[in-house]
Amino acid sequence: MAMFEIKNFLQPDETRKFEGAGQAEVVMMAGRPVGRGIFEPGWRWSTNVKPIAGTDLCEVSHLGYCQSGHMRIILSDGTAKEISPGDVVAIPPGHDAEVVGDETCVLLDFGEIAEYAKRS
Repeated sequence: MAMFEIKNFLQPDETRKFEGAGQAEVVMMAGRPVGRGIFEPGWRWSTNVKPIAGTDLCEVSHLGYCQSGHMRIILSDGTAKEISPGDVVAIPPGHDAEVVGDETCVLLDFGEIAEYAKRS
């Protein structure tokens, strides 16, 4: 029988701090991680997460919902798109990203984030 679960990001199962500007909060639901990324103004993956990941680009697939703020996603082929509040997004592996503007970007992530920004 399936289990009924309720959790809250006010008490995440795990918090993963970025280098300098923000964090990823993770709750485990039905055996899968669900993340809430809090990306502060000035955050950029290649500056704030690359040192943790150890890869040139983010190699995680994201399936997310933007709650607030704006973020530009730059794919390995140079394609760039901006996400805004209310947008639902699927981002393939092989990208960089950066916060646009002076508002914190909050993104819920239902993708393959088990190891995202996780320190060894």
